[in-house]
Amino acid sequence: MVEIEAVYEGWLRCRLTHGPSGEIICTDAPKDHEGEGTHFAPTDLVAAALGSCVLTTMGIVARRHDIDLAGTTARVAKTMVSEPSRRIGRLDVTVTFVRPIDPAKRELLERAALACPVHHSLHREIEAPVRFVYP
Repeated sequence: MVEIEAVYEGWLRCRLTHGPSGEIICTDAPKDHEGEGTHFAPTDLVAAALGSCVLTTMGIVARRHDIDLAGTTARVAKTMVSEPSRRIGRLDVTVTFVRPIDPAKRELLERAALACPVHHSLHREIEAPVRFVYP
């Protein structure tokens, strides 16, 4: 179990502390939802978690198969919807590799990306396609 403490600091901002490490991040409501947009919005953290999880899960498989993924990026484009309620509607993920990957090992990495725990934790109504770009 991991605990994260969230403290409301006023002005639509929260300070989040990661229990195991003590690492702190802050959130702010986005400008289009009465905030100042000076930090990640809570829904931005969902998008960030997805991108990070995709890369980390692929990294685990890459390490097992001696594949160098250093420099690989995951860009996540978050789209909000307002009906039937304000929520994340879509998270488009683009994974871009900076060095060639053996075609026989691409399927291993792609399967790993799609098996990441965050991807599996998203509500089924959130579209979350993952695209892979090879050099």
